[in-house]
Parts: sequence; C-alpha cells; structure tokens
Amino acid sequence: MAKKKKTTPAPRPAALDAPATLKDLLSSDVLEKLKTQSDALKAEENEKKEAARKAVEDQRKAEQKRLENDFAHLLENSSQDWHKFK
Repeated sequence: MAKKKKTTPAPRPAALDAPATLKDLLSSDVLEKLKTQSDALKAEENEKKEAARKAVEDQRKAEQKRLENDFAHLLENSSQDWHKFK
C-alpha cells in the first residue's frame, strides 16, 4: 500500500488577509499626537495618585502626633509592667 502524501496548505500572507487597522489608516503625525496625549494623561494620573498617597500619609502623621500628645491615649496603650522601670 502506498502512503498518502499529506499536503500542507500554503501559508497565506497575513498582510493581505487582515483588514486594515486604525493604526494603518491614521497618519504618523496624528499617531504622534495621540501618543503624546496618552503619555500626558498617564503622567497626570500618576501625579494625582502620588498626591492622594501623600495626603493620606500626612493625615496619618497628624493623627499620630495628636495621639502622642493625648495623655489618656498614652496611658491606655502603655505597657502596664512598671516593675522594669524601677
């Protein structure tokens, strides 16, 4: 018995089959403008996140400083083992 030869389909060029994308249709100057706008928006978002993080950190430090000056809070959270200070 003769073996059947398996024919592999010829690979089609991807560029011819794929539909045109938006990137292909836009001009290079429009793409550059969009990229710079995207970078600017990302930088602005990072600045907002950093400002929010800093505000939370400052608020936490202010609360900690307020509690350090509160005698009742210090008394409640202090160690009750006074023997080690004799």
